Amino acid sequence: MKTLYWFTRDLRMHDNAALLAAARSDMLLCVYVVDPRWFANGPFQCRAMGEHRWRFLWQSLTDLERSLRALGQRLHIAFGESEQALPGLVHQHSVDRVIRSRQPGTIEAQQWQTLQQKLPNTLFQEFETLSLYTEGSLPMPVSELPGTFSQFRKRIEKQGDRGPDLLRIRTLTALPPPPGFPEDNRGECPPIPEPSSALAFTGGETAGLARLQEYCFGNHGIATYKETRNALDDWDSSSKFSPWLANGSLSAREVAATIEDYERQHTRNDSTYWLWFELLWREYFYWYALKHGSRLFRRDGVQRKHRQVTFYGHRFKAWCEGNTQYPIVNAAMNQLRETGYMSNRARQLVASCFVHELELDWRYGAAWFEQQLVDYDVASNYGNWQYLAGVGADPRGLRQFNLDKQAQQYDPDGAFVERWQGRSSQPVGLHTVDAADWPIL
Repeated sequence: MKTLYWFTRDLRMHDNAALLAAARSDMLLCVYVVDPRWFANGPFQCRAMGEHRWRFLWQSLTDLERSLRALGQRLHIAFGESEQALPGLVHQHSVDRVIRSRQPGTIEAQQWQTLQQKLPNTLFQEFETLSLYTEGSLPMPVSELPGTFSQFRKRIEKQGDRGPDLLRIRTLTALPPPPGFPEDNRGECPPIPEPSSALAFTGGETAGLARLQEYCFGNHGIATYKETRNALDDWDSSSKFSPWLANGSLSAREVAATIEDYERQHTRNDSTYWLWFELLWREYFYWYALKHGSRLFRRDGVQRKHRQVTFYGHRFKAWCEGNTQYPIVNAAMNQLRETGYMSNRARQLVASCFVHELELDWRYGAAWFEQQLVDYDVASNYGNWQYLAGVGADPRGLRQFNLDKQAQQYDPDGAFVERWQGRSSQPVGLHTVDAADWPIL
């Protein structure tokens, strides 16, 4: 059998059920598609792919290609729309089967459906590689996923200490040969930007696995995670696994298994549990996105709650540029723009400000995060924004943070605001009306 393996958010050799299935072939063509639509402005004036994530992604692809070459394989990088590029490769190489990892997100689902329509004589298979659990091992059908995370967590943990055994799938040591070494058009991809800050993540499975070992067994950061995770500006205050998890350079099950390894070898405490707890939040949003489909992107969310919002161009522009009346928000937004990253606490604060103080449509904020974040993940990003906007999985609904109180608690000496220049000399007021302020981003 001749198989085309479509790499998406599974850029790794370890714990990859989809690649393991693809390896049972006579010929294997490994493909990654870089879509030019990622780099164009969308309906919310933002791009799907910003420079931080693009650099991280390219590093990840480079690392993946090294791993594939070590097994006699190659990575075919196609620059184009997947609905056009993949059928051409299927016909060119007489492919019998196309395999990929299952994806949350409506665009990804539409692309998969379109490919099946274009290639009716080709076998299509999807596998769970982004999640901790497969759909069959969940304690409920996806259609009956609880409306809140707490209910989901209790159902998972009721199965056992942490649910069923999370067995890591073996790392592949052999792959079928490719169909020769066909040329690709990777040279047409946008240029790779240079790192712009000291906080520059290095993409790829090699770096992701190294960070996992460093954080758990090197500096033992996992042992104090719960106490330090809300820090706004420190590398080892949190795991920083999210960029590698987001594009699949690091497996969620590998992280879960490593947590258990650490607990067996060293200690089990509130912090080691809390890292698992956060991993379970990510899991919940994965299934949440699959359950709700297009409602993940609707203004009224999965709860169908209608809130009166409008679009104030000057407010959106000020928030993006870190030029609001709120220094803690400005500092976090400047950090995001410079590094592609901000802490979980900072994300909650800037999102709360966006929804409550600035009274903007949450989808614009989610789209800006999609463009800027190095660790953007469609399910977690849009699920969390719905949560903060009061239209998603939050049972309390529409929670608002006191920005002054939060600044006093998490930046008492003002060091974070000072470092990231949060005190704007000319902050934009809420009611500034000037056509020149309309953002063209």
